[in-house]
Amino acid sequence: MQQQHRIIVLGAGYSGAIAAGRLAKRLRREDVALTLVNAEPDFVERVRMHQLAVGQELRPRPFSEMFAGTGVSLKYAKVTGIDADRRTVTVADAESTEELAYDTLVYALGSGWSTQGVPGADEHAHEIADRSGALRLRERLAALAAGQPVVVVGGGLTGLEAATEIAEARPDLDVHLAARGELGDWLSPKGRTHVRKVFDGLGITVHEHSAVTEVAPDRVTTADGASLPSAATVWTTGFAVHPIAGATTLEVSGTGRIVVDATMRSLSHPDVYAIGDAALVAGPGDKPLRMSCASGVPTAWQAADAIAARLTGTKVPKTPIRYFNQCISLGRKEGLIQYVTADDRARSAALTGRLAAVYKEVICKGAAWGVAHPTLGAPARRRPVVRTGPRPAPVTGTPATAQAAERG
Repeated sequence: MQQQHRIIVLGAGYSGAIAAGRLAKRLRREDVALTLVNAEPDFVERVRMHQLAVGQELRPRPFSEMFAGTGVSLKYAKVTGIDADRRTVTVADAESTEELAYDTLVYALGSGWSTQGVPGADEHAHEIADRSGALRLRERLAALAAGQPVVVVGGGLTGLEAATEIAEARPDLDVHLAARGELGDWLSPKGRTHVRKVFDGLGITVHEHSAVTEVAPDRVTTADGASLPSAATVWTTGFAVHPIAGATTLEVSGTGRIVVDATMRSLSHPDVYAIGDAALVAGPGDKPLRMSCASGVPTAWQAADAIAARLTGTKVPKTPIRYFNQCISLGRKEGLIQYVTADDRARSAALTGRLAAVYKEVICKGAAWGVAHPTLGAPARRRPVVRTGPRPAPVTGTPATAQAAERG
């Protein structure tokens, strides 16, 4: 009996879920055992966590419904370890710990919030990098009385979205934003002007050039010694990748991201692919891709297509990975679409106002739709039988026909 090639996808955020669905579409299921491992049983729309934090309800998206009939096996468990040399993954749920063997691993564990070592931030600040954090902030905001101060720390995309969402949903609160530089300093002049206009309209107080150096239960302190009262501090200064990869023999960057080639394949372990925030991917101009849904989705496409091609001995396709715009919601009624160069630098053009808010909503719905319909995201093509032999199957030592096709 022919042995199946075992593919395990770790993490079911945007990139992991899309990669699993695309692999199910590209490969014949009788030749491949495809398992998707995730700690939670339903999909989290991470780009909407600021909405969840202010009390908006998000549509539930159970993986059991999304992957029904696709041939993808679901395992709800937390990843606790990876042995990249033995090709095993250790996972744990509430009842037991289990070791899973793989022939090909797709690492998509993503990232979480990073306090960057600022004293008190871990203990006293709230984060919206995941659902549990957003729900804790939601509970805290609901308990605040009119006039109490809320400080959003960080002037990036997440900070802008969090501050405006809170100010719009709770106009009775005193919302502040503390930014290390100028407000929207990476945007075009038109984009910066619009952000400042929206902030002024919502009554948000902006503290520019105010890096936060300490967080206390009732205030934050900035580098110049200023003290800002805060009944709820929201931390949005950046993300850090899941630490598991850094504890393995996989080659990782100084920040713990797995170093990959143009097909998302690990440079040190060719049977491992990394996608999304977890991967150090060189984009246009050899600049590392930023952690975002806009980066994660095309890396998922590339990895899935490369794995399928190498297993079937066909030419490995190349997915163009570049940026077109940055989509920023500024509450439910306002938005900003900042058009950018391929390497993510702001162009002069920007779309603002209500139309931009609608545009951003369409993008968010489209991303969720792609995850919810995993096997519809890849065009139909002939699906040859996977060429397998005795384990390990030949993803590590690529068949000569596949090597020739790649060179071509």
